[in-house]
Amino acid sequence: MLTKGDEYPIHQTAEPIAYAGTDRNFYDRYFFNGYTWDGSSFFGAAFGVYPHLNIMDASFSVVIDGVQHNIHASRVLHMERLDLQVGPISIEIIEPLTSLRIRVDSPEHDFKADVTFHKRAKALEEPRFTYRQGPRSFMDYTRMTQNGTYEGWIEVKGKRIEITRDKFVGTRDRSWGVRPVGMADPQPLAPARDPQFYWIWSPLNFENAITLYHNNADADGKSWNTAAVLCPTGDGEPTKMKSCRSEIDFMSGSRHAKGAKLFFEKPNGGQIEIKVTPKWHFYMVGLGYGSPDWNHGGYKGELEVGYDCFRTDEITSCAPPHLHIQAFSEVEMVDEGGPVQKGAGVLEQMIIGPHAPSGFKDLLDMAP
Repeated sequence: MLTKGDEYPIHQTAEPIAYAGTDRNFYDRYFFNGYTWDGSSFFGAAFGVYPHLNIMDASFSVVIDGVQHNIHASRVLHMERLDLQVGPISIEIIEPLTSLRIRVDSPEHDFKADVTFHKRAKALEEPRFTYRQGPRSFMDYTRMTQNGTYEGWIEVKGKRIEITRDKFVGTRDRSWGVRPVGMADPQPLAPARDPQFYWIWSPLNFENAITLYHNNADADGKSWNTAAVLCPTGDGEPTKMKSCRSEIDFMSGSRHAKGAKLFFEKPNGGQIEIKVTPKWHFYMVGLGYGSPDWNHGGYKGELEVGYDCFRTDEITSCAPPHLHIQAFSEVEMVDEGGPVQKGAGVLEQMIIGPHAPSGFKDLLDMAP
């Protein structure tokens, strides 16, 4: 089947663009978060395409007065991957690697938004994520991450947020490849094994620089994918760190951090230390991550739109679907013993199963 994508010189195989290899779990996703430097406002968006499931879905979330409002939409893709609209939610690529626009228009749910991302720094390619469980490829994908500023507005339930580039910063990413989407596999890997996944992702904004850190680790604490980057704002070139690590101090009775430190070693041996202080939690379930009702790639008919909300300070559980969070954080960076640079960002966390350095031994045991 020929689609609009076939008009562009973007083919990677001899197949039409509608066909993305052979793995049913192939996906292509946009993600955005944005926040004020003081964390008083926060929003996020996710937009996914699942070619072999023939599904496209999207969510937009905003926290207003302590309430996280979430709007979700899902539709049949009809194999046309370049129509970036799902019901009331759409994405427009204004200038690749520079500027993108997100719009929401759902009068039925009193939920509207028009927000444009502008780059603060160059887009960064993270190391390829390849993770196998025995003979099976559980994940195999690439992510591009970019920090930026935002402008526009969001209006929900009669309350409006004006978004200006001097006050709102954040991060957007693009990832594509293979990871579990849609319905779970009816025949899991033999022999059966308990789930285990350790994930920390922390893109941070400072006045004249951005940093990016992530860590995927196994149950023993050995990293199977980790990296860190320091990049000046504007068109400056990024510096990939020689090594990196993190120390997480968990809140008692949870799997969420009350504090963290990031340690980077530069190629020249210089040291960077970043103190991360989480202030409050944004729940990724609002964007479909781990949602029992709006899971990524789930089939909900030709078109379905929904809305839900909750107070973030009333969520006390650290079990799914509230395990996966982005903690808005105040941060302080010391670069090679220089002055303290203050900034803001997120500490994304999803930790399932054992992780020896953290003291976790079971599926969802909590910190003492």
